[in-house]
Amino acid sequence: MSEKINKNDDKGAVEDATRGSRGATDAVDELSLEEVRHKLRETMAALEEKQRALEQKQNEAAEYKDKYLRALAESENTRKRVRQQAEENARIQREALLRDLLSIIDNLERAVEAARDGGNGKPIVEGVEMVLRSMRDFLRAHGVTQLSAIGQPFDPLLHEAVDSVESTRHEPNTVVDEFVRGYYIGDRVLRPAQVAVSRLPAPAGEQGGAGGDQVENR
Repeated sequence: MSEKINKNDDKGAVEDATRGSRGATDAVDELSLEEVRHKLRETMAALEEKQRALEQKQNEAAEYKDKYLRALAESENTRKRVRQQAEENARIQREALLRDLLSIIDNLERAVEAARDGGNGKPIVEGVEMVLRSMRDFLRAHGVTQLSAIGQPFDPLLHEAVDSVESTRHEPNTVVDEFVRGYYIGDRVLRPAQVAVSRLPAPAGEQGGAGGDQVENR
């Protein structure tokens, strides 16, 4: 009898221990699940924050791209306007230049008419002189001036020597004659003058033509 009671007591103790262990396990499982849920909420919140930051960066990138495209279009429009303005300015200057030349053509036509009428030739000379004055005035108006050559020391930047002349009246390498006039435009040489340059006479007994001597450039 007492042995049976002891067995029953042992069985109850085992059942109580089992229930206690199951309760502890359930508590642990419930605690772990809550931690998982908390971590999940934190992860979701972090993902949402990352998503918002990504959307903000995408919006900023789209805004920068729009600004870049606008600036590129404006730059292209500015280049077109500058090019068109430059072309328009060149056209206006070209037309003004040609318009100035028309008056010179008018004077040439008058000189031709005077030549056809015959006479003593004086009207022709006067007509040509008038055209020449008009042309010189035209060149001066556009910054073109004549280059003074005769009597000047030879300068290869200003003169082109096409002949040499023996001379005792001039220093060697002095411009003594001018075949084609030179011109400046502003302070630059537009065309050098074609000139003859002095040289020392050849010693007695030596022969040398003007065309065979070399011009000494200073």
